[in-house]
Amino acid sequence: MTDNRPSITGTSLDRRQLFRRTAAAGAAVAIPSWLLTACGGAQSGSSTGSGSASGAKVTLKATHGTGLCNLSMFLLKERGLAKPDVDVQFVVTPTNADIVTLFGAGQVDMSLIPYTQFMTLHDAGAPVTIVAGGGVQGCVIAAQPGIETAQDLRGKTLGTFQADTLEMLPYDYLKKAGMSFKDVKVRYFGTSPELAQAFTSGSIDAICHIEPYATQALKGRPGSVKLSDGTDVYGTGYTDCVLAVRNPLLQENPDAVKAVIKGLFKGQQQTEQDRESAVKATTGTYFKASLADVLLASTKQPNVTDQRDKAQFMLDRAQNMMELGYLKKLPDEKIFDWTLLEQVIKENPDLYTSLKLKTA
Repeated sequence: MTDNRPSITGTSLDRRQLFRRTAAAGAAVAIPSWLLTACGGAQSGSSTGSGSASGAKVTLKATHGTGLCNLSMFLLKERGLAKPDVDVQFVVTPTNADIVTLFGAGQVDMSLIPYTQFMTLHDAGAPVTIVAGGGVQGCVIAAQPGIETAQDLRGKTLGTFQADTLEMLPYDYLKKAGMSFKDVKVRYFGTSPELAQAFTSGSIDAICHIEPYATQALKGRPGSVKLSDGTDVYGTGYTDCVLAVRNPLLQENPDAVKAVIKGLFKGQQQTEQDRESAVKATTGTYFKASLADVLLASTKQPNVTDQRDKAQFMLDRAQNMMELGYLKKLPDEKIFDWTLLEQVIKENPDLYTSLKLKTA
């Protein structure tokens, strides 16, 4: 296998080495070590859900990302779009790695996460399944003034997040230009504001970031260059994040999962019909950027709950994940279960028809 691993130093190298050692051990269901903790394979039940499918109110705990792909999920929480059937509670996660760690360890019932990070959990044996989409597009490679092409990135430092869709885009962007991660120095960050600040301060040469932080970074660094927004590499509508749930919840309380999926459809509808209101309801609490920046960025990363037509795109990126050492084997279509999403569509035809972005 060709070694396309990036040139990395310090804590980034340590985390990747730890990941490889833990994956090789394979004695228990484990989250990759770059996520800094272990995934308890014995935790086979839905750890936080309460109530039942018979009509009692259910409380579900969730983690989420920081980009605009999460906007529908944030509206679901802020406006109670899954109530009265389900109350979704968000668990605080200090870093991006913690978002995935808690989900894989069974400390939360569901997560809106990059599909790439989902693959690492599934590959490690975590009982998780993708049931709906979150957002599309919105991944941006931004560079300091004077860096105009992929070739200009040779020997430069690129900031991103590990095993993220924000690592996949520069990987494919460089590959398209006949380059690889060996041609750059990759530096991994912990939070979205931290990554944006490193760029605006001039500490790193380029970043791959999510909206609204990509817009924030480009505006905050005069003369900076947008090298790619992903559409030049993948085409329009490429997937960024998905809604994944723990399998025990999927099996024991499918109605609760359906309520959340329906809530995401409602959030998407509200965003498409009144984007400014949706952005105002979430900026500050969830997006650490100005209202103007979030509003400007919101059109660049729309929410799409029905991403059944994006399944193959996600599976195709798994080869990159294997080349980078994150996966031991390629996943197949079994990582998806669109059954409940299809039931929600069938039961709510007017809601589904009103959406602008969807599979059908």
